[in-house]
Amino acid sequence: METILKQILIISDGRKGHLNQSIALAKYLGCEYDIIEVNFKSKIYKILSYLFDMVGLYTSSIFKIGNGVLPRHPELVSGSKNEYSIVVSAGSSTYYAAKVIAKKFKAKTVAMMLPKGYRYDFDVIFAQTHDNPPIRSNIIEIPANFSFIKPLGFYKPKKRSVGIIIGGNNKIFTMSKETIKEQLDFIVAHFKNYEIAVTSSPRTPEDIEKLIESYGFDYEVIYSKNPINPIPDFLKSCETVFITSDSTSMISEAVSYGKANIVVLPLVSKNSNKF
Repeated sequence: METILKQILIISDGRKGHLNQSIALAKYLGCEYDIIEVNFKSKIYKILSYLFDMVGLYTSSIFKIGNGVLPRHPELVSGSKNEYSIVVSAGSSTYYAAKVIAKKFKAKTVAMMLPKGYRYDFDVIFAQTHDNPPIRSNIIEIPANFSFIKPLGFYKPKKRSVGIIIGGNNKIFTMSKETIKEQLDFIVAHFKNYEIAVTSSPRTPEDIEKLIESYGFDYEVIYSKNPINPIPDFLKSCETVFITSDSTSMISEAVSYGKANIVVLPLVSKNSNKF
């Protein structure tokens, strides 16, 4: 990687947990980076992308560049300039586009998670242990997602504190109001002399956010009303941080920075829980 420390192009699917992994890599490498968001034109095209990748057919006609920005290079798809040395992607909707765009720029490809369904012919793949990656020379197995933590000063406790990070529903976990209430009641009962800080996330259901507000915690972020990320500040300042089990990205952030005790709050799993 040291021989290609130039500019990075990050391919995003719009999911912050995926995008942050790619940004973390760029920051650790000390590289400038641009971000573009890509979307398949339809679900059929996404299915076709697996087949196209299998047979080695790469075309930009099946995806579109969406809400991302490419200020210096509006001619991205035509690929008339070759200023990106590395194309980084994370998420199933990004891997095919990353290969297409990397070929146009003659750039290296890096996948931040195991690109299941696609050929593992990226230059580098960072694969989490829970995905049981195969042993290959280009696959680097890591125990948690890439994270780059930088406290921004949103939260500064006045005494010993605990933090609570609430996620939301996804394909694996279901978040019920009853479960979260039991967990919050437990924390409140056992940390009576502590300052309690809480944040919800982009996926937190409305009824859960209303539940959080009803407690009147010392510090709270209701993401739907105030979309900021105080998690790095929790990790820096809190003695213990509780995190719901639905997000490997949030848990990875927590175990990668600071000295807080990390407690994962269990949720109901819809199927087998590989995490």
